[in-house]
Amino acid sequence: MYSIAKSEQLFKDSQVFIPGGVNSPARAFKSVGGNPIFFDKAQGTILTDVDGNEYIDFIGSWGPMILGHRHPLVEEAIKEGLTKSTSFGAPTEAELKMAKLVTEMVPNVEKVRMVNSGTEATMSAVRVARGYTKREKIIKFEGNYHGHGDSFLIKAGSGMLTLGNPSSPGVTEGTAKDTLVADYNDIASVQKLVDANPNEIAAIIVEPVAGNMGCIPPVNGFLEGLRAICDEHGIVLIFDEVMSGFRLSKAGAQGYYQVWADLVTFGKIIGAGLPVGAYGGKAEIMNVVAPVGPVYQAGTLSGNPLAMRAGFALLSELNDNPPYKALDEKTLYLKRNLGNLFRKYYPQYQVNRVGSMISFFFCDEQVIDYNTASKTNTEFFGKWFHRMLEEGVYLPPSNYESWFLNNAMDYNHLDKVIFATERILQAMTEAGEVPMPGRA
Repeated sequence: MYSIAKSEQLFKDSQVFIPGGVNSPARAFKSVGGNPIFFDKAQGTILTDVDGNEYIDFIGSWGPMILGHRHPLVEEAIKEGLTKSTSFGAPTEAELKMAKLVTEMVPNVEKVRMVNSGTEATMSAVRVARGYTKREKIIKFEGNYHGHGDSFLIKAGSGMLTLGNPSSPGVTEGTAKDTLVADYNDIASVQKLVDANPNEIAAIIVEPVAGNMGCIPPVNGFLEGLRAICDEHGIVLIFDEVMSGFRLSKAGAQGYYQVWADLVTFGKIIGAGLPVGAYGGKAEIMNVVAPVGPVYQAGTLSGNPLAMRAGFALLSELNDNPPYKALDEKTLYLKRNLGNLFRKYYPQYQVNRVGSMISFFFCDEQVIDYNTASKTNTEFFGKWFHRMLEEGVYLPPSNYESWFLNNAMDYNHLDKVIFATERILQAMTEAGEVPMPGRA
């Protein structure tokens, strides 16, 4: 019997000591309603909460568990590291091995700097781009998330040529003025901003595959168009591959689409689930970073030996035994079978997929940007989400987050998800909870 009494009590207690009871808003269930689940352990693709309920995991710690939880090679690497020290605050061979492996897997990354999170990586990459170009403004895209750095918490104004406005208290007007917002998958909106700010744009930062408004792939020519604009105007092109890095291919989205950025940011998979991030790119650009160059960036725990060992073990396995074909086939299987069910019960649906990233939207229009993603029926998704929990399936608690499959999943796991969805859609239809055609 599905019960979350202990989770409910832990959440109640947590709200006394932690803002909102969670250490990241994405965990708060605000988008789907209800209270978050507290987890106790995981193995492979199965999560176990504090009440003993088991779930098939479609988050994978938001991406890094690409081979499943507690992969033996990763566990072994962490255990070996624990016999030496959890931190030195000084160089280790593990950092060198990790950096060398990243440059081997990602051809356009000639040098790499380890940091402690994806947010730190994106903040640093933008600072480096500004120091390299000696320009101040950047272009980002509405609906792309690059962490909680001030420059990234800006929303678009009424027109693409207007100055941005802070979308979070604490972000200054000066920061907003230096951050220009374009429409994702709309190369014309980028060109307008570049033309209106000649020789002022230091960088264009983009998720090559958006993951924080649901999974939204680039339309044909979009990434190529960004590359061409940056080449023409001396702008640093930054790919935020915190989500897509090492997930879509050995070289991430860059390898998948064969479009190469000047700087790339990494996180998630690069630490195998431990807190870590990195940024890297052309040696000419990276050489402006201290202590070689004048752009300062530091971190006491950067290159943490446990994170380096765990990340090296995972990346080595991805490099030696690539799981991408198997993951692609499993995700396609899920897309086809869930798509067949939604076509029957809720025909106003859209599905976006790139490799092992996938999202379902409940609207009539193809989802290609923030505007079209915002038309999804989040109320319906919330009801589906909670019923899936009761069926033992843990989806991202927001219609605006990508699902991440892991290779510990087999087709029995996927069939359980498909059969659970069919039962849920039948029940929701009988209860009148599935909108009639034209009323999504």
